[in-house]
Amino acid sequence: MDDDRSDTRAFPESVAEPLPRVTPVSLPRELGELTRALLTAATVDGVLERIILAARYLIPAADVVSITLREENGDYYTPAETDAEGAELDRRQYETGEGPCIDAADPGGPAYAHSADLATESAWPAFAREATEHGFAAVLSTALITVPEPPPFTAALNIYSRERGALGEAARDTAFLLATYASLALGALYRGAATERALSRSQADAANLRKALDTRTVIGQATGILMARRRLSADEAFDVLVRASQNHNIKLAHLAELLARHPDTADRI
Repeated sequence: MDDDRSDTRAFPESVAEPLPRVTPVSLPRELGELTRALLTAATVDGVLERIILAARYLIPAADVVSITLREENGDYYTPAETDAEGAELDRRQYETGEGPCIDAADPGGPAYAHSADLATESAWPAFAREATEHGFAAVLSTALITVPEPPPFTAALNIYSRERGALGEAARDTAFLLATYASLALGALYRGAATERALSRSQADAANLRKALDTRTVIGQATGILMARRRLSADEAFDVLVRASQNHNIKLAHLAELLARHPDTADRI
């Protein structure tokens, strides 16, 4: 691997300018690097940026790579692309409602769309014409397997090439593999977020339970004091506490705590 390739193998967080074509690389080695990069990605944007850069480097015919996200309400947008042309190609598909990224990101769609020659493509005439005018000749979009937890979304990895007949079987296999990596990384992020939310709820529930137990304990102590000082039954002592709480407009737990701290006030309640 030459120096230019090794300098970019860290998969940085963002792409500042269009990237040059790269030579074929060792897929197992680069996937190892990608795995390490994804493990350090703490956000969805971080995962997506690493995936598009990996696709750009691992698929020799890839000139532009982008990600399409489809929100629950059916809106599409591009959160990550290797250069501005990717976002523009995606946007035109969102506007017309046709194109490979629309098909791949559609939860009811084929999950995969490919054209080896956009000049003769009839499935998406408006997009094919627009892409051809911008010098693109082939396209590949494949769905990312996303998770149902809110906010739910579906997504697609889009690869555009200026080379007619490009993005063949090897490119498709690599794209599927990268989509799987992205899906696993996104799933891990969402499961981690869900775990944090569950832990937060659990901690809140535990705190509420401790508070309830403490309140019950102090009310029991106050009831016991009244029973001993005023020779009342448990029910009678509790009724005295409730009436005093209502008469003095004091919360029952607060009144019980005062009585527990100052037992000599039992005769004045």
